[in-house]
Amino acid sequence: MPAWLHILAIVSLAAGLACAAFIAWDQTRHPQHMWIMYLVWPLCALFGSVLALWAYLRIGRMQAHGDHQKPPFPASVAKGALHCGAGCTLGDIVAEWLAFAVPAVAVWAGWQSLFAEKMFAVWIVDYLFALAFGVAFQYFSIKPMRDLSVGQGLVAALKADVLSLTAWQVGMYGFMAIAQFLLFRGLLGVRLEVASVEFWFMMQIAMLAGFATSYPVNWWLLRRGIKERM
Repeated sequence: MPAWLHILAIVSLAAGLACAAFIAWDQTRHPQHMWIMYLVWPLCALFGSVLALWAYLRIGRMQAHGDHQKPPFPASVAKGALHCGAGCTLGDIVAEWLAFAVPAVAVWAGWQSLFAEKMFAVWIVDYLFALAFGVAFQYFSIKPMRDLSVGQGLVAALKADVLSLTAWQVGMYGFMAIAQFLLFRGLLGVRLEVASVEFWFMMQIAMLAGFATSYPVNWWLLRRGIKERM
């Protein structure tokens, strides 16, 4: 790996961690209207870094201290996409490290049988974990807002999250494929490995790509009333 890339990756990851830590601390001074946002904002800061911090300061504090005014619609769409992105982030972190620590997980997902490339099998594990966390995040947002039963809340969470999460993962997978096969293997002649800062630096960028592909889907979901405007 080029030394400059290694240093850049460390700086970017450190910035994400610092922003996440600041947001987590700041939320103790500016309570969130929905408790799930205590997880959403710091998780999104892990990849969004200063951009997520800026969004939090502009949007995340708006509903603090009893101010329940909804932000402008484009900002609500961004907040909805980030809500989905938090589940994707947590799911991808868990899945990637699980597949790294227990390679059999990738085998169970189709590596060496359906896929010669391990990364494709891990993507299936990523999606399943991201979907589980994403639906849980939506459930704990939608159920109390609509005063739904457990079953109704679960159905509403699935409707709100499946399309949004899938769109997010498509953007994330697309960029990681470019990073792995074109940039690193093609240009640098090295593989991106999970146990490297470069991999997670690329994941930060991939998550931003996921936000871009998820944003129009969230716009549609909010316009149709399938997803709650926060």
